Amino acid sequence: MLPAAARLTRSQEFRLVVRRGRRSGRSRLVVHVLLPDQAPEPGRYRGEAPPEAEANTAPTRKSTSSTRVGFVVSKAVGTAVVRHRVTRRLRHLMRDRLAALPAGTLVVVRALPAAADASSRELGADLDAAFRKLRVLSPGGPATGSR
Repeated sequence: MLPAAARLTRSQEFRLVVRRGRRSGRSRLVVHVLLPDQAPEPGRYRGEAPPEAEANTAPTRKSTSSTRVGFVVSKAVGTAVVRHRVTRRLRHLMRDRLAALPAGTLVVVRALPAAADASSRELGADLDAAFRKLRVLSPGGPATGSR
């Protein structure tokens, strides 16, 4: 399971990553990445407070310097059962890759309809290829424990 502190939860955060981050598309998914040095300054938002300013003070949350991930799996992927299966697989794969990403990185993984029929190994290969193209993995590289 992905820790609560490693999840994107607010629509403003998703919007920020998708609009301002870099993206890499694959046949089964699209990965959007916003590195900490790419994040806009607080005064650059249009009427919205930056996610850092809205930090949740709940005890389960860590500081905003942690790498956080969000998932978008639309109805085009399939029924609710299929969508949840795809989300669980992606969540598990990203948990293994969190340590390889720079601290403070925000990631949104958007599943495409082809992800419904993909195995965990195929989804993991697509994630790794997207991260390599975006050049965001640390020298240690991703975990190779995908099924």
